[in-house]
Amino acid sequence: MAAILAFAGSNSSTSVNYKLVKHTTSLVEGHEVRLLNMAGYPFPMFSEDEEKEKGYSNSLVELKDDIGKVDAIVLSVNEHNGNPSAYFKNVLDWLSRIERKFLEGKKVLLMSTSPGKRGGIGALEVVKNMLPRFGAEIVSEFSLPSFYDNFDENDITDASLKQQHQEALDIFLQSLK
Repeated sequence: MAAILAFAGSNSSTSVNYKLVKHTTSLVEGHEVRLLNMAGYPFPMFSEDEEKEKGYSNSLVELKDDIGKVDAIVLSVNEHNGNPSAYFKNVLDWLSRIERKFLEGKKVLLMSTSPGKRGGIGALEVVKNMLPRFGAEIVSEFSLPSFYDNFDENDITDASLKQQHQEALDIFLQSLK
């Protein structure tokens, strides 16, 4: 049994990426899953001055410790103007200051979604190239386009996308054996 930490790269209380992560984790059996809602994790904008003056917040240290305790991560990133949100980039900046390889040895299911037809694929591609710098192994990925057309409160409604999602999840779960 692997320990999995799951969260979205969004701090929005109505995050569609969080809804996708929550749905994805509901399909995981035989593993210990901890779901985080990042709306409860406010962080100041990273700056060296802020780091020198105030150090690292308890929330940041707790998040880094939570990541350190798990074998794998389920992550769905949101997109702002074709890139990951400033919030998520800021989280990565802070975490990498505490420990550069904070994702060392972590297997990652990387996802994205958005209301648009591209499904946050721009952010997914950027993050896919960033996370290995911090030690992560991206083992599978999935993007859900047009969230409101392809997802209801409980499930992915488009059969083809549902199958792609399940295949990405299966690859991820197989990597944990």
